[in-house]
Amino acid sequence: MAGKPKLYYFNGRGKMESIRWLLATVGVEFEEVFLENREQYEGLLKEGALLFHLVPMVEIDGMKLEQTKAILQYIAGKYNLYGKDLKERVFIDMYVEGTTDLMELIMSHPFLLPEDKAKHIEVIKEKAKKRYLPIYEKVLQDHGENFLVGNKLSSADVQLLEAILMVEEKSADILSEFPLLQAFKERISKIPTIKAFLQPGSKRKHQPDDTYVATVREVLRMY
Repeated sequence: MAGKPKLYYFNGRGKMESIRWLLATVGVEFEEVFLENREQYEGLLKEGALLFHLVPMVEIDGMKLEQTKAILQYIAGKYNLYGKDLKERVFIDMYVEGTTDLMELIMSHPFLLPEDKAKHIEVIKEKAKKRYLPIYEKVLQDHGENFLVGNKLSSADVQLLEAILMVEEKSADILSEFPLLQAFKERISKIPTIKAFLQPGSKRKHQPDDTYVATVREVLRMY
């Protein structure tokens, strides 16, 4: 019997958080190894554990996987969150890429200079409200189903909920003009495994703080 997936990353959200979300959604328990210093990272390099010298890295099914997109697609495919055919998969990929763009904009925020953060919040809100959220509101309207693709849950739905919650942390009323996304958020949040992941005490990570930023900078030498 295969062991639990093991996730190598920092004790914070970053690019690993979408992987945590997906594993939690399918009810897969996982272990975490938090990188706290440069020596841990260099140890992984010496072991040959980081082919691309990157984290996130996930040990799963006897493999050591890097590249976030590849990891997410593997999990989605293994646990039937990746559509029924090639056409559904390409739309799932397309919608995931869109939410990834928005989330990476938010992920960059804690690493900015203090004097740049207020302006950047406005950029996040503007792009979410004028560019990204209208797309997903239209997709739900045109598709006419409870999910973005087909008639069942996919990784695109999970990541859209993750993105919505991240944006709401920056602007609580951001969904006020998007009734279908409001309903989507409520509906997907009630899925039992997702509901559990959203509760205190789960492996969902808090918003990044100064300690997280300092650790990432030290480990990856982002000076």
